Amino acid sequence: MYEVYLERAAERDLKKLPPTDFRRIIREISRLKGTPRPSSGCRKITGSKHDWRIRVGDYRVIYEIDDYAKIIRIMRVRLREEAYR
Repeated sequence: MYEVYLERAAERDLKKLPPTDFRRIIREISRLKGTPRPSSGCRKITGSKHDWRIRVGDYRVIYEIDDYAKIIRIMRVRLREEAYR
């Protein structure tokens, strides 16, 4: 099992979401504990060593995996068009 940490920026992003999207994204983030690289909707971010993203509807959850320490650090939760800026 991995431990999941939210960066402050991710916390701010989550607070801005409507309640239905918030619950759905939190559910997907909690699933990362057991499977940090789920087979559906998960991609490595090109040009980065440890950064990944999962797709949750129109949103992207950008996160970093530290396999050695068993830590997942959620960095951003953004709409698709804003996620990679």
